[in-house]
Amino acid sequence: MPATQSAYRQFHSTETAVIAVYNDLLQAADSGQASALCLLDLTADFDIVDYDLLLLRLERQHGLRGVVLRWFQSYLSGRSYKVIYVNRTSSIVYIICSVPQGSVLGRRLFILYTADLADVVQQYHVNFHAYADDNQLYLHCCRVNMMSVVERLERCLTAVSHYMAANRLKLNAEKTELL
Repeated sequence: MPATQSAYRQFHSTETAVIAVYNDLLQAADSGQASALCLLDLTADFDIVDYDLLLLRLERQHGLRGVVLRWFQSYLSGRSYKVIYVNRTSSIVYIICSVPQGSVLGRRLFILYTADLADVVQQYHVNFHAYADDNQLYLHCCRVNMMSVVERLERCLTAVSHYMAANRLKLNAEKTELL
């Protein structure tokens, strides 16, 4: 699991995620620095995980091969659902993407699917922390360097946006906030 991920890891909770970012922001303020915090929101994140990309990532980045990789392929493929309501049944919908929600494995697969987002952010020397699908990007600087830091954060956000598009994820611009 990525070191900057607080979800689904022992001794890493929502509290540790909030405390880690809050502590960094307080330390920067104590040293007279300004901070910019960007809270990223993804749209239907667990629902749009691409199976082929996930399996490729499990193999190439996380080293799963052979029977284990085939087990994941079997776990993800052939899923469907239908709705039964008052003696009426909808047509069957075959699921071609997404990780099973409500399961621990589905959540962990999503985190492994997006694990390299931290690498994208790190290229811009921007701090990064995540809790499941909630991602925080933040920077600190002296007030005289604020414009260059804002430009770096903008370049980083552009790279994150490209990463999202390349991985068939969607950044929700309406819910993404810059503080």
